[in-house]
Amino acid sequence: MRLINSLLLLSLSLFSVMPTLNAAEKEADNDETFDPTPMIMHHVMDSHEWHLWDVEDETGEVKEVTIPLPIILYHAGNLEFFMSSAFDHGRANVTKNGAEFTMYHDKIYFADENGGVTYNEDGEVVNDRPYDLSLTKNVVSMLMASALLLFLFIKVGQSYSKNGMKAPRGLTSFLEPLVVFVRDDIARPIIGEHQYERFIPFLLTAFFFIWINNLLGLVPFFPGGANVTGNISVTLVLAAFTFVITNINGNKHYWQHIFAMPGVPIFVLPIMIIVELVGLIVKPVALLIRLFANITAGHIIILSLISLIFIFKTIWISPVSVAFGLFMNVLELLVAALQAYIFTLLSALFIGGAVAEEH
Repeated sequence: MRLINSLLLLSLSLFSVMPTLNAAEKEADNDETFDPTPMIMHHVMDSHEWHLWDVEDETGEVKEVTIPLPIILYHAGNLEFFMSSAFDHGRANVTKNGAEFTMYHDKIYFADENGGVTYNEDGEVVNDRPYDLSLTKNVVSMLMASALLLFLFIKVGQSYSKNGMKAPRGLTSFLEPLVVFVRDDIARPIIGEHQYERFIPFLLTAFFFIWINNLLGLVPFFPGGANVTGNISVTLVLAAFTFVITNINGNKHYWQHIFAMPGVPIFVLPIMIIVELVGLIVKPVALLIRLFANITAGHIIILSLISLIFIFKTIWISPVSVAFGLFMNVLELLVAALQAYIFTLLSALFIGGAVAEEH
């Protein structure tokens, strides 16, 4: 059984990088040095389409097979709706209400007079951009993860309503220990016996939302593969929730230790106030960077290991690359749960420090 599981993981790992392998093989045939950076960055960044695989036609040209996603743009009082397929993977422009849009590196700009983009002396694009409200790959993946989260807990709630206090079975028996773990090993001992219950909904939601998105990001085919928690905008919002909940619920002792720390000489107090205010910001920033960096690093390492085959241009490196890639995939299963746990634990610590009574 372990051998079968290992072979399955190996197959999924190879399948997940097949588009990469096709592109690398074509580049190797042209006797060019393979640069893995564009491929890796394309994988970890968000996209306006869901890439499935590449196919090579009879002329030898590699074409992308993708699922187009809705494009929603706002400019000059106009709201534009169309599918990302209209851009033909960035090879065509789209004109709506007199405005011409172009896609460059999965970002949408107003096209210049030549129908493309203009660069400054530093090589940066200077074209204006519309307000992009599109349903990107990460957004769609988050919606699917949220729908899965609702489905799981609605089913569990219905199971308890139906069976009462009987021994849980099936899905309920799997989720109940995780819920009890968050409640009894994170929330209750850290926040306090009399305070923890009102924060349980947030902590459970954060834990399962991060965990499910991490796991979906490891699935190498649709509907997985999106790097949701490796997107700093997502982790920023999650950390902002923790920041707001912590400070809204902070009691007088919490704020007293920020603006009038007991036992501190009066001439040192202004410095300590600045330090404590900086600490308010540093805590959520550390929270968002930790989750973003760890999840993104895992994706980069796996793709970098597979890229070694095409960097060295020899099949003899493939056993090492695949073996270490498989090891990293298995390790990422642990990291997926560990990062959800760490985010929830630190959120509980911040909240617990804000609501704790003076001793």
